[in-house]
Amino acid sequence: MKNVKDQVYAALLSVTKNVSDVYPKDWADFPTIQYVEEDNSVYERTDDKEQSARVAYKVDIWDNKSTSEAALAVDEAISALGLIRTSCRDQPDPSGLKHKIMRYEGIIAMNSEVVYWNK
Repeated sequence: MKNVKDQVYAALLSVTKNVSDVYPKDWADFPTIQYVEEDNSVYERTDDKEQSARVAYKVDIWDNKSTSEAALAVDEAISALGLIRTSCRDQPDPSGLKHKIMRYEGIIAMNSEVVYWNK
């Protein structure tokens, strides 16, 4: 297993300082971003060693106006890590806030810091 969660966190901090890997507690500072590592699993194993891992992240963005600007910035920051956006959608929120959900995936080579996409 290889951890890229710190890199994802740092990339999201370039968008806004209100970033958390748990449900947000501060709703006074928008945009608010929550991210979750949904998968970090063996992608390729040879000679009893993990050669690469698949990672998947979910990013939730909330704003009281529009999530569009933050979503564009999130996409640029996360894509720069080598992760590929696999979905992006607006999510109705009973609070009246705007809520967007974005998902990213990538394959990580264990012998380097490179994240690359491979179908």
